[in-house]
Amino acid sequence: DRQATLNALLLEPARHMPDRRFVVAGSQYPSDIIWPDNVERIEHLPPADHAAFYSRQRYTLNVTRSSMIAAGWSPSVRLFEAAACGTPIISDRWPGLDSFFPASAIHNAGETDDVIEILFGESERTRLAMARRARERVLASHTGAARAREFVTALTQPRAAALNFDIGSAA
Repeated sequence: DRQATLNALLLEPARHMPDRRFVVAGSQYPSDIIWPDNVERIEHLPPADHAAFYSRQRYTLNVTRSSMIAAGWSPSVRLFEAAACGTPIISDRWPGLDSFFPASAIHNAGETDDVIEILFGESERTRLAMARRARERVLASHTGAARAREFVTALTQPRAAALNFDIGSAA
């Protein structure tokens, strides 16, 4: 279900930049895809190898499943893994992305030209600064410890709306 996005954000940029190297990891791609010569395929990447994989990339592309886009606010764990590794991220657009990562920490791309512009037009300084901001955001807000603190806070500090809830009006 991600084929059109993969085509626009990875395969077409790869075709426009034959001197660049691209890598696609994962097994859930149709067998009839014609991969450009400069796109390496890794059928399965064990979770233990994810950090090393992300750390070797200049950028990583996040392509979101349609069911997750429809649900909104449903990021893949891969997004957080890449950011934690300090890898700059290019992501397709979906509702809620900006609540996890501000625009200063992640690129949003909707078409081939967006990706080409990022890959050719961004300075090394900007690329590294975005990666740093994404990593800082993950470490501050999206670790298990951060989520546990948020959960405990939600349980121990009642919200004003809950305090003012009128049981009689709920019927």
